[in-house]
Amino acid sequence: MKRVMLKSKIHKATVTGTNKDYEGSLSLDENLMEAAEMVAFEQVHVYNITNGERFVTYLIKAKKGSGEVEVNGAAAHKAAKGDKIIIATYAGVEDEEIDYFLPKILIMDEDNKIKEIK
Repeated sequence: MKRVMLKSKIHKATVTGTNKDYEGSLSLDENLMEAAEMVAFEQVHVYNITNGERFVTYLIKAKKGSGEVEVNGAAAHKAAKGDKIIIATYAGVEDEEIDYFLPKILIMDEDNKIKEIK
């Protein structure tokens, strides 16, 4: 049996902007995507720590080193610049792999720089 497990998490990223006129998605600094083992167009769950909103969207690459975390499209109604969010991905893991499976967790600072990797 497969269980859906947390694959990666970026904790306390700061929203750098919103764009309601964009088709949709979450723009994320490519360096953060690589560090969290996330890829473009991967589904992400976003949990807004600031206002309690939750939504599902997909990732697009933002410029490496930019620190960009921009919420686009309809989801832009659920976040504002300066909000703290959690970005999470999940994966199906076989029962026999669970004891060895560890998610990649990034803890962010105020400038969207990685403070800690767990």
